[in-house]
Amino acid sequence: MTSVQGTAVDIPTEDGVADAYLARPGDGTPRPGVLLYQDAFGLRPHLRAMADRLAEAGYTVLVPNVFYRHGRAPVVELPEFIDPAARPEIFETLYPIMLSLTSELTVRDAGAYLRWMEQSELVADGPVALTGYCMGARLALWTAGGHPDRVAAVGGFHGGHLATDAPDSPHRSAEHITAEVYLGHADNDSALPPEQMQRLEEALTTAGVRHTCEVYEGAQHGYTQADTAAYDEQGAERHWAALLDLLKRTFG
Repeated sequence: MTSVQGTAVDIPTEDGVADAYLARPGDGTPRPGVLLYQDAFGLRPHLRAMADRLAEAGYTVLVPNVFYRHGRAPVVELPEFIDPAARPEIFETLYPIMLSLTSELTVRDAGAYLRWMEQSELVADGPVALTGYCMGARLALWTAGGHPDRVAAVGGFHGGHLATDAPDSPHRSAEHITAEVYLGHADNDSALPPEQMQRLEEALTTAGVRHTCEVYEGAQHGYTQADTAAYDEQGAERHWAALLDLLKRTFG
């Protein structure tokens, strides 16, 4: 098993400084880069563990606190186990912060994250991969559309609101995406009803994007997040297999 080193890093952006976590194999060799986009609960021990697992597989992984405009992570105090039904005030606090992160700000911030990775001696030359969870899947599609020359692959898992009527809905980025896209949708997800799944599929197909969209039957919105009540072990392991396959196809 590859030894992993994890460090806190600060990334200058056009609007301030984003705190982030960097995980990479311990030998210091430049590795293909992966930008990991958080769910609503943000940068915390579980996401660091996910980054470490990707680093063990041979990648340099950056996990930015995308809510940095509202403070360093954790932006809100979180329990070790997150059950939104038991602690509704957590999501009530986070929801307006989520809404404030527009597509325009996301693409601008992504430019800073991608520049930082491009300049890092720990990231191999060439485009990077993205993986995003819940709201992070939305950020990943916006980023891939906004920086097509820098993104070679996109994984998105239990994403919500990916094909809405909004002018900046993520599915509208498809015409600009050059990366391969894999999306693992949660089953019976109120944030991504069947009509949005179909609209997203049609947008990717029409744009000629290499893509796979799969519904994980029985898995709830949030199924990859082991520190939450939505966690589904079978769905999470299926996600790891799909993501690592995507990265292997992309980087060899």
